[in-house]
Amino acid sequence: MDLFGKTNDWETKLAPILEKYKGEKHPLEYKNLYQLLVMVVLSAQDSDANINKIAPALFEIYPNMESLSVSNIDALIPHISKIRNFGNKANWLIEIAQTVQKDENIPLTMENLTALKGIGRKSANVIMREAGVPAEGIIADLHVIRVSPRIGLIPETQDGNKVEKQLMQILSKTIWGEIGMAISFLGREICRPKPKCEECPINTICQYYKINR
Repeated sequence: MDLFGKTNDWETKLAPILEKYKGEKHPLEYKNLYQLLVMVVLSAQDSDANINKIAPALFEIYPNMESLSVSNIDALIPHISKIRNFGNKANWLIEIAQTVQKDENIPLTMENLTALKGIGRKSANVIMREAGVPAEGIIADLHVIRVSPRIGLIPETQDGNKVEKQLMQILSKTIWGEIGMAISFLGREICRPKPKCEECPINTICQYYKINR
């Protein structure tokens, strides 16, 4: 049997984690689409917990896209200075706000989201998944990058775009919207750098478990 390929019925094998994490909200504590977009941009190379910490005060000052669009980088920076790469992120957010102008204009397609500054495919996939629109890709965050090769889904690589592309080739489009987040939650909770294999709902199909148990 081909280890990495369509000969595997991955949809059936991954069903336990799809069921376990079905509809689970992203760990970013957002209240609307505007907050989600801002927090996703801020969370690049930083932790969701850190973004959740600074978000309430930030959104008191900037409650919507309109308020952000009439601001400037110098005014924004003090509110996000505790996160990584805050200078670039301030630039990106002001540019996004000036482009989008109003909350209702936030795009929800891969093409239009990735056209915005600071939003790559991973961020766009997260926004689209949380907004409940049809998936055009698969979330490939650092957990998915670590866990997917471990399971035996794909060969190991640190390139998120490559991980996404390979997953899209072997997984049915019907599960694209949920599988990335399901693997991500598995990576956050169970399949950590030091994995808790005995607790894993898919250990029976996992290459790592078969080799290391």
